[in-house]
Amino acid sequence: MKQKAVIFDMDGVICHTNPFHSKAFRIFFEKRGLKPTDEEFAQHMFGKSNRYIFNHFFNTEVSDEELLSLENEKEGLFREIYAEEVEPIAKFMEWLSALKSGGFKTGVATSAPRANLDLIMGKLGFESDMESILASEDVIMHKPDPEVYLKSAANLGVEPEQCLVFEDSFSGVSAGINAGMKVVGVLSSHSESELPPCHFYIQDYREIDLNMVNELWA
Repeated sequence: MKQKAVIFDMDGVICHTNPFHSKAFRIFFEKRGLKPTDEEFAQHMFGKSNRYIFNHFFNTEVSDEELLSLENEKEGLFREIYAEEVEPIAKFMEWLSALKSGGFKTGVATSAPRANLDLIMGKLGFESDMESILASEDVIMHKPDPEVYLKSAANLGVEPEQCLVFEDSFSGVSAGINAGMKVVGVLSSHSESELPPCHFYIQDYREIDLNMVNELWA
């Protein structure tokens, strides 16, 4: 039996961080006289890289130097707001424990900066359970490009087709599909109709078990 792996995105998959990112972005943009709507946030923020977000809302191509400065400011705001609010999506920790008991390798692959991931891993204590940990600094191409998932599979020593991805955004689901992996859509930020077709969908981790996952390769 071939080794199998489960890879998690972070925002909207491990924790429901999007409301806190929205709050941080609102403060960030209001300082610059911009007031994006909820619809604009849903369409152009969730699951997107910071470079895309800044380019879109500023309507210009930000330089690498500008990106670093802007990202540090906004993500610092997020961490300040979220530090005392970190909470996993229902039953995530129990699901991760079940996967480890079931012999799965596990990883996390996020478009967020490593400092955000470190905050959440530090609060929830799951770092030791992840055999691959990748953040935005670890890749050149961001989702929907499959780089972060293909690199995760290589880190885990597992073929892409033996990997299952948990994602909540259009670009994230697309990245998993583009990597040739199976995908579970987590409906924390978008409806089923707003995502590319997934193998199945969950609201949270009370709705999945090892039998459902193993059946994907049956």
